Amino acid sequence: MTKIDEKLEPMLAEVLRRNAGETEFHQAVIEVLESLGRVIAKKPYYADHALIERLCEPERQIIFRVPWVDDQGQVQINRGFRVQFNSALGPYKGGLRFHPSVNLGIIKFLGFEQIFKNALTGLPIGGGKGGSDFNPRGRSDGEVMRFCQSFMTELQRHLGEYTDVPAGDIGVGGREIGYLFGQFKRLTNRYEAGVLTGKGLVYGGSRARTEATGFGATYFVSSMLATKGMDFEGRKCVVSGSGNVAIYTIEKIRQFGGIVIACSDSNGYIVDENGIDLDLVKEIKEIRRERISQYARSKGNGTHYIEGGSIWDVPCDVAMPSATQNELTGKDARALVNNGVVAVGEGANMPCTPDAVRVFQGAGVLFGPGKAANAGGVATSALEMQQNASRDSWSFEKTEERLAAIMRNIHDTCAETAEEYGAPGDYVLGANIAGFERVAAAMTAFGVI
Repeated sequence: MTKIDEKLEPMLAEVLRRNAGETEFHQAVIEVLESLGRVIAKKPYYADHALIERLCEPERQIIFRVPWVDDQGQVQINRGFRVQFNSALGPYKGGLRFHPSVNLGIIKFLGFEQIFKNALTGLPIGGGKGGSDFNPRGRSDGEVMRFCQSFMTELQRHLGEYTDVPAGDIGVGGREIGYLFGQFKRLTNRYEAGVLTGKGLVYGGSRARTEATGFGATYFVSSMLATKGMDFEGRKCVVSGSGNVAIYTIEKIRQFGGIVIACSDSNGYIVDENGIDLDLVKEIKEIRRERISQYARSKGNGTHYIEGGSIWDVPCDVAMPSATQNELTGKDARALVNNGVVAVGEGANMPCTPDAVRVFQGAGVLFGPGKAANAGGVATSALEMQQNASRDSWSFEKTEERLAAIMRNIHDTCAETAEEYGAPGDYVLGANIAGFERVAAAMTAFGVI
């Protein structure tokens, strides 16, 4: 982590002024700008034509009202968002998040991160993000359907397979994608399969998409470990969260021979020293839609549930924060380092605070930032777009093979870029610069637009 170059300080001041109060967005921009001083010193032409300023300003920000009727016949109002951040490399691509915490600043932070993440995949996709402050938890299928139909009624006018292609994120799974796609199809009278990704297999989805973010993050960490002559075999691992990313991170770690001993939800965390029973977690979270505390009640002996507290107090070799932004603090990072952690891979978007990242890097811990480590989800979404465009459907094995190759390439690109810019082993700097250079090259070619 480095100080922002003095040439970039006026740019940052302007970003902070124009986006007052959007702390997560500020955090994301600062982290990238901290890396770009080395680029400007080596390639000063990237400071021309306000390129970096344009990169920090979304091409389009859409905010709209979402009225819907609940099961009691009462009209509810939510707010919808879509930030189409940068299309230099391809159509806007990024998920939709349905969660009470969603606001414009959160969506802009996610969309900004998405630009670089998507660039790192090497696939032709730009960066965007969207969502709503709607909370699907505790809502019936009918309520979720009516909300999704109202949300898509407005959003559909801004979408298209060559324009903007949303996917799922927190609160938006297969059920929600189905309702959204159905409404898009109804309104447009087109079967434009490539306009949404994360679809069900029977209507144009891709095999391995469900598993892709968790599998991809584990592939990335495996590549980091290999640089030190290590692997997952026999290592104790902690994975925060118990949603899609966490579940398939746990599954791939187990396939690699690691032992996941803890996972969590927003209420607390469970510890199972014998290794998390993944089938039970899937049943509780994906079928029964209950809290993770039910795991300890169902499993019994040898399992502990801790309400509240920090999952990062559990000693482990590998930590993979896979829940939400800023969940792992500097204090948590120091606890992990003191307990001997050797590698950290971000499965969520920006789950480690800047202080936590500094602690890990200062201690020599292998650290994979989210824009690199969790790019497997959007990479496989782009593969879903390829299959839709060619009216094809690949096997699970072929899709996972492509995913593994993409993640290894992202790792190697980040490592080589960090080496080129004099910071070997700094995956944060490597990811930021490699992603930036790909987007900047396209923006330069297009002129001032």
